[in-house]
Amino acid sequence: MNLDQVEFKKEEKKSPSAGVNKKIYFFIIAIAALVATNVYFYVKFRSSDEKLYTITLQKENLQTDIDRIEAELDNANSQGVPYTSDLEASESEARMVINNLRQDLSKEDLSEQDLVSVRKEVDGLKSRVSQFRDEVVGLRVKSELLAEENNALKEELDESAREIRTLKTNQTIMTSKMSKASAIKVSNVLINGVSEKRDGSLVSSPKAKKVDKLQISFSIADNPIAERGNKEVFVRIINPNGNLIANTDDLFYVHGEKLQYTFKENINFTNNGQEYQLLWSDGENGFRKGAYTILLYSDNSIMGRASIVLK
Repeated sequence: MNLDQVEFKKEEKKSPSAGVNKKIYFFIIAIAALVATNVYFYVKFRSSDEKLYTITLQKENLQTDIDRIEAELDNANSQGVPYTSDLEASESEARMVINNLRQDLSKEDLSEQDLVSVRKEVDGLKSRVSQFRDEVVGLRVKSELLAEENNALKEELDESAREIRTLKTNQTIMTSKMSKASAIKVSNVLINGVSEKRDGSLVSSPKAKKVDKLQISFSIADNPIAERGNKEVFVRIINPNGNLIANTDDLFYVHGEKLQYTFKENINFTNNGQEYQLLWSDGENGFRKGAYTILLYSDNSIMGRASIVLK
């Protein structure tokens, strides 16, 4: 056997072991690559999760800060201080910024750079709202001081007003008493139904169908404190049916109460017991059987009353 054959046989003996070793080598390499790949993806996903967690935490912190800022605005609103136009504009702008920031934070694809930008806006908003709150508090303090001064002044004015009301009340009472005392009153009233002749003379008649006019004769009692001169006398006549004979627009006042009148006349009051006479015709209606009641008013008061029954 020559040398070459010996070497060949040696190689044949070595070859099975070498093949096994090569397979183990490649198997180890594959496992190492798989482990490396798993480690890579683990590190990558872990880093991604940590990043997502960080962004979520920052968003929550920003939301909390925005809630606090909005609470400050609400608290300033509850101070009960009327805002100036500048304060109203500041509050409106702040609430608009808050709404915009909430919308931005609701987005799913926010990056860390976006959060940095939002943080700057929140910090700026916090500073503006803090200044806004200080101005509102300052206004409230001024308002309270002014209210205290006004209360003190109001007490003085109330005291003066009470004194004035007392004086006015006393004056009103005295005026009412004087008005009642100075009002003219009739001493007697006589009502007659009269027919008018062609010559103008008047003839008394108790029969309704013959009566052309009602003649109202009265004298006024002396009153030393009554004002002399022209007096307006309002006459209200109630027909046999109990209805007031009057036009809707013919009105006068008695102690503040609005009344309708049938007719009115002016007399010259001389305060010496003078007698007066008034005539009234019911126009085309004519007179009916029954009782007519006549009420006389002057100087914001009733003067007297009388009735007549026509047959």
